[in-house]
Amino acid sequence: MEDYMANVVVFGVISWTTLFLIARRIFPKRSFDFCNRLVSTVHATLAVVLACLSVQDWSSPVSPLASKSSPRQMQTLAVTTAYLIYDLVCCQFDKNVKIDNAVHHLVTIIGLGAGLAHQRCGTEMVAALWITEISSPFLHLREILKELGYKNTDFNLAVDILFAIVFTSARMIGGPYLTYVTLSADNPLLIKAMALGLQLVSAFWFYKIAKMVMYKLSRRTSSRRMQSS
Repeated sequence: MEDYMANVVVFGVISWTTLFLIARRIFPKRSFDFCNRLVSTVHATLAVVLACLSVQDWSSPVSPLASKSSPRQMQTLAVTTAYLIYDLVCCQFDKNVKIDNAVHHLVTIIGLGAGLAHQRCGTEMVAALWITEISSPFLHLREILKELGYKNTDFNLAVDILFAIVFTSARMIGGPYLTYVTLSADNPLLIKAMALGLQLVSAFWFYKIAKMVMYKLSRRTSSRRMQSS
């Protein structure tokens, strides 16, 4: 199983890199970030689909807890580990390298790698993956639309609001529940720390996103009042 998962990760890194190069060839006039976000959108969508397919019992989707990972859960985690390795390296070639993003990727890769190596806590880790990636397509769509010339449009605002709703529902409703069951179960300390850390980061970004949406809504209302007066 270990050799198979290692092969999945290696194949995944090659596949994500190839997809990025194809995007660069198809959209030569678009930015590095634009093409990378296309790849990120594909990954987020695939990660959510694989996470759903790995659920063993939909009457209790976050179960069994603190148990041996199933083959589907391992495959889902391996695909995302491969993507994170690709994205970590890829972002170093961008003009705007973000240290906090690199640290986040490294920590997540270590956490997922530990889960793959020990073949435990697949349910908790896949559930966390679903919670974090379900809003990612809308996050990337926001930036893609800006480069396509839809910045400050009603369409872009609608995507902003949709992103905020999905993010809030997943991170501030599903997130606390997942954190509670993960901390309550007999999980390794690393898994519990990652669950708590994820929720704290989610709360911080929820605050930032709420401020962003309120600012955009107030600015849009003010501009329309000025146009009508």
